[in-house]
Amino acid sequence: MAEWLTKGNTAVITGGASGIGLAAANVYLDKGLCVVIADADGAALESAHQQLQQQHNPANIRARVTDVTDYDQLLDLRDFVTSEFGPVHCLMNNAGTSIRMGQPWEDLDSLKRQIDINFWGVVHGCHAFLPDMIQAGQPAAVINTGSKQGMTKPPGNYGYNLSKTGVIGYTESIARGFRETENCRVTAHLLIPGFTYTGMISKFLPEKPDGAWTPEQVVDFMLNALQSGDFYVLCPDNETPRELDEKRLQWNTDDLIKNRPALSRWHPDFADQYNNFVK
Repeated sequence: MAEWLTKGNTAVITGGASGIGLAAANVYLDKGLCVVIADADGAALESAHQQLQQQHNPANIRARVTDVTDYDQLLDLRDFVTSEFGPVHCLMNNAGTSIRMGQPWEDLDSLKRQIDINFWGVVHGCHAFLPDMIQAGQPAAVINTGSKQGMTKPPGNYGYNLSKTGVIGYTESIARGFRETENCRVTAHLLIPGFTYTGMISKFLPEKPDGAWTPEQVVDFMLNALQSGDFYVLCPDNETPRELDEKRLQWNTDDLIKNRPALSRWHPDFADQYNNFVK
């Protein structure tokens, strides 16, 4: 199904200097694609660029410092990619961060920053690239990185949850929009990693926990799912099998259907009921 994954085609990856983005760049280059990695961290981007050049054909690799919160920079990135490699066949909106903040009525600046990067970064990428990708009439894909936290919304970082909830809804709308667009050969996919040991996580955990997957495992799982034509790429990890993910998602949905308190999975009055449900 992933017809775009062909030697000579072009992939653009935001948040490409580390983690899942860098792992994807390596795989795409192994398969003969041309790759442009973009990241706001210039030093990390240069290091990743050098690493990729040592391991692959340097002629197929470009790097571009890009702040996804600035739409003009995404337009510049689009023009740069087109001038270097021509039409884009894979847009991977992967840039993201986790900003710790307090209660939902506190720290407005941090909340805006969180949403600017994780949600608006995805929107900016799609607005900049998708019209040309559709117009080109070639097999192509947009892959937006979401999160299970945008689905189940666990306590602890409501701003991150909110930003990823937006990515889920936005990407679902893109998929429907593609279906309604005549002769559109672009497909949309929502990457939903499990517990993955990336640079974002290493800020809080200096060593990889046994329960976490590596970025390379996530990318391998993603590519298999894309070959099957999956929209929801729901990744497991070493501590959470798909069956448990499905239980958690079902419980979350049932909060609305059964009129339970918000986020009842973490409500003390429902602890026993939840534990029995997931057994």
